[in-house]
Amino acid sequence: MNYLIGDVQGCCDALERLLQRLDFSPSRDRIWLLGDLVNRGPRSLSTLRRLMRLGEAATCLLGNHDLHLLAAAHDVRHAHRGDTLDDILSAPDRGALLDWLRRQRMAVFEAGWLMVHAGVVPQWSRDETLALASEVEAVLRGPDLAGFLREMYGNEPARWDPALAGTARLRFTVNVLTRLRFCSADGAMDFKTKDGAGGAPPGFLPWFEVPGRRSADTPIAFGHWSTLGLLDRPTLLGLDTGCVWGGRLTAARVDGVQREIIQVECAQSQRPGT
Repeated sequence: MNYLIGDVQGCCDALERLLQRLDFSPSRDRIWLLGDLVNRGPRSLSTLRRLMRLGEAATCLLGNHDLHLLAAAHDVRHAHRGDTLDDILSAPDRGALLDWLRRQRMAVFEAGWLMVHAGVVPQWSRDETLALASEVEAVLRGPDLAGFLREMYGNEPARWDPALAGTARLRFTVNVLTRLRFCSADGAMDFKTKDGAGGAPPGFLPWFEVPGRRSADTPIAFGHWSTLGLLDRPTLLGLDTGCVWGGRLTAARVDGVQREIIQVECAQSQRPGT
């Protein structure tokens, strides 16, 4: 069986309950986690160790919180209030955990679904999304990870241009794949609004509602948007249901565009955030 799972964010107990609910077997089943594996939840270290042990049975995407962990580990970013990353940063197996994390994916197309953490700008097709994601993956796995992380943050460029190169191209790709919620018809991104789909600022739409989106015929699964809640459409799955904020952890069993939604409650109770 193939299962897609929304944002865990260090809620390892909920992940264990979900895997039990799925009757998950690593010898038989595959899971894809849609990013934000760690942070804000109480057991980020246990979550990473659990996912590492699953080997090829689990494919993990990198979300904004996972990249924040890498940046904090390389002294590029300071811890935020509410971060729960100290157990990883002080763990005896810190090096192995961070090396494993940097080798995870930015986007995949498996089981009939394009999977990203956040979204896809309207100018990108499925193949372009995967190609651009692979460029970022290569840098994350390369010898100058710290240098890249120092240049990764920022909101510019805000609009796609195929001529983008170097750091600007990589930064734009990271922002799309890990931060996108709302964009305009020409692909300009808004990073201020974190409301649900009805809270779009003037001139913007949820990225998946933009007319003429080149990836519209590709089934896409994503996380990141807890205020959106479960989105279950024939070719769209939004699976961040706010586990870390007292919501649920959600999995979708997929067989092409056929699917079944499975959820478990999460005991966390925090104020919603990114």
